[in-house]
Amino acid sequence: MLIEHRGQRPVVPDSAYVAPTAVLCGAVVLGERARVLHGAVLSAEDGEVRIGSDVVVMENALVRGRAGHPAVIGDAVLVGPHAHVNGATIEDEVFVATGASVFPGAVAGAGCELRINSVLQVNSVLPPGTVVPIGWIAAGAPTARLFAPGQHDELWAVQKELDFPGTVYGVPRGTSMRDLMARQSEFYGAHSDDRPLDH
Repeated sequence: MLIEHRGQRPVVPDSAYVAPTAVLCGAVVLGERARVLHGAVLSAEDGEVRIGSDVVVMENALVRGRAGHPAVIGDAVLVGPHAHVNGATIEDEVFVATGASVFPGAVAGAGCELRINSVLQVNSVLPPGTVVPIGWIAAGAPTARLFAPGQHDELWAVQKELDFPGTVYGVPRGTSMRDLMARQSEFYGAHSDDRPLDH
């Protein structure tokens, strides 16, 4: 389904394929021969989503563009089922496996592999060719470090400096959930004016 959001319409070349149950919302631009499979959602909330050529976005994946953090995916990239790419840059020939998450401001360099359920944390930079093992977390800039799931204290020492709440929600750390969710409810209320487009 193609949806106009805030006056912006998806751009889909003739060589691309969008499954009938996929959703492209707003300023989404697909490259040549891109494939967006069933249940996938590409949503340009208030920032663009740009997908390169020969990219496959698999079932139930989410790619979200944000203000200041467009979602930019290079050429020859696989975004696996249930993966989450939110306001991040994925360079060419990257493998984003099932359930992997990439957060705003993050960059996955060319040829990286983010394996099943791995995480590339907000504002972190993964050098080209890096492999993030199953379930591991990459965090830090200018070069991300890899952390096993059990290394919470070591990870937090790096992660707290990356400003997740400021980058993702535009609020300081410690903002109450009530205040945060009031802001989020208002923000997503912009979708009430969305308009489905005829193919």
